[in-house]
Amino acid sequence: MFSTVLIANRGEIAVRVHRTLSRMGIRSVAVYTDADVGARHVRDADEAVRVDSYLSIEAVVAAARETGAEAVHPGYGFLAENADFARACADAGLVFVGPPPAAIEAMGDKIRAKQTVGAAGVPVVPGRNLAGMSDDDLVGAAAEVGFPVLVKPSAGGGGKGMRRVDRERDLRPALESARRAARGAFGDDTLLVERFVTNPRHIEIQVLADAHGTVIHLGERECSLQRRHQKIVEEAPSPLLSPADRARMGEAAADAARSVGYQGAGTVEFIVSTDRPDEFFFMEMNTRLQVEHPVTELVTGIDLVEQQILVAAGRPLAVGQSDVDIRGHAVEARVYAEDPAHGFLPTGGTVLALAEPAGLRVDSALREGTVVGSSYDPMLAKVVAWGPDRESALRKLSAGLGETAVLGVGTNVAFLRALLADDDVRAGRLDTGLVERKLDGLTKADVPDAVFAAAALDELIALRPAGDVTDPWDVPGGWRLGGATGTPFLLACGDRQVTVRVRGLPDAAEVTVDGGAPVRAAARRDGARLEVSFGGRVTSFHRALDEAADTLWLAAGGTTWAVAEHSLLAGESASAAAGGPVTSPMPGTVLVVKAAVGDHVAAGAPLVVVEAMKMEHTVTAPVDGVLTELNVQAGQQVALNQPLAVVTPPEEAQP
Repeated sequence: MFSTVLIANRGEIAVRVHRTLSRMGIRSVAVYTDADVGARHVRDADEAVRVDSYLSIEAVVAAARETGAEAVHPGYGFLAENADFARACADAGLVFVGPPPAAIEAMGDKIRAKQTVGAAGVPVVPGRNLAGMSDDDLVGAAAEVGFPVLVKPSAGGGGKGMRRVDRERDLRPALESARRAARGAFGDDTLLVERFVTNPRHIEIQVLADAHGTVIHLGERECSLQRRHQKIVEEAPSPLLSPADRARMGEAAADAARSVGYQGAGTVEFIVSTDRPDEFFFMEMNTRLQVEHPVTELVTGIDLVEQQILVAAGRPLAVGQSDVDIRGHAVEARVYAEDPAHGFLPTGGTVLALAEPAGLRVDSALREGTVVGSSYDPMLAKVVAWGPDRESALRKLSAGLGETAVLGVGTNVAFLRALLADDDVRAGRLDTGLVERKLDGLTKADVPDAVFAAAALDELIALRPAGDVTDPWDVPGGWRLGGATGTPFLLACGDRQVTVRVRGLPDAAEVTVDGGAPVRAAARRDGARLEVSFGGRVTSFHRALDEAADTLWLAAGGTTWAVAEHSLLAGESASAAAGGPVTSPMPGTVLVVKAAVGDHVAAGAPLVVVEAMKMEHTVTAPVDGVLTELNVQAGQQVALNQPLAVVTPPEEAQP
């Protein structure tokens, strides 16, 4: 058995791998970049080595050799499915904790993978998957298959570059976008096209294989709750499959793994029509540990990282297919740094305070002081619940998310709770388009008056003089000749800007929000908690103040609000209607500049494409006008709200 293993990854997966290594008595080595100095995965490891990039094969291998590691665990993402990295490890005398390079290559190319598993008798989605197809070839193939079709990069995974196309006229723009995304993500813009399965469900099978010819499966995971082909909530087992369907699909997954001489832990992904659960098609095989692997661990009791280590050390699997017993139900929700109410744009910031649920499994790399930037994937943590049945697991997960708070960074936790409460989700009526169809209802971000009242009362507590004896003239009561007018606060949160007026003291006040009826309210602080009574309802908020940004962060019931002061400047909307600076909606990198200075542009015309955390966002012209300034170029890093360009109405652009 290995004495030292290097973890070639970061974030929650590096923390999770370290946990198993520690339990097995194996020393762990972390790697980190300058952006991750002080990160939790660095702190937890027994030793840590700085590298220029997590994608640098040479640097990672050198770190392993320098620290005396005998093996390298790649986690997922970065170099996890890189055959050259697996070979470099072998050349350096290191054991790669994963499948052989040939298996990675065979399954890493979707075209080759479909051909390989198809030859082994595994059903594949109808389509055309020849290498080197031009745009004209793909257009012809789509016409043969029939719309809607799915355009997919042959290399890579994770939904990057994948495009659903419903009409022929939208195909060529989709091909351009897919090739650009594939080239940027994988260095290979080869595309394939296949039939889009209606009412599709994404169901995957976890497999384990050793070097002695044994291949087993550990049941399935339902991963149909997705947005833009990115999984959001996963569960095991699937509410769709019967025991007979599960056995057939599991055997097909094992056949797919055998067809490439697979070793270690891997996942075979299938697409299944809700209308025909007995009909399934191979999509791809992920030759690594999956993000959603905890749900399989909770229902089988098998530690998949431990199995990876044992297989890599040459041990035969200690369990056979008949030993696999699926018990109860598990559901996982991914916590992302994103703003669902504004198109799921990536967020960022410093974690000022953190609350994680007790009694559930939380795979996380967060801690107070963690800086969440735009350099890496926006996933912050995974909250996982187990129950004896599906209903109880969903209930526990929702309750756990209600106890989750990441103050200082906007997250999708409230969106996740809304999704789990959806009637179709509760009933198990899932498909990959469910989230997109229901986005409006799931992303409502109305800020309640109670939040503004809480922020105003919190500020009043800060203004109240300290000490046992208080000069009444120092009390901020808004006193004027003729009576108290109250203390005014101009506050902004989400899309609301309001005036809050407080009469009285924090422990006994009347609060008026935007001229509404006065409401009795009271507030008191207890450490990092702010307890507020407003209109007869008491809410306990997690509280943190970002002094640099002059923003108060409040969280309750899984929802987080960032409340700041505002100026209510007159003419602000008129200024926006008159054109002016166009700013970046998120921190990221400029991918494409689509206009030049002097161009006449129409309102809504694309100007710049910004990418961050796997998401592209097209910045458009706010009005008809002339592009009079362009401040960025392709490849440039930009910050949130950084000016990108200036559009001036035609009459103002005249000499």
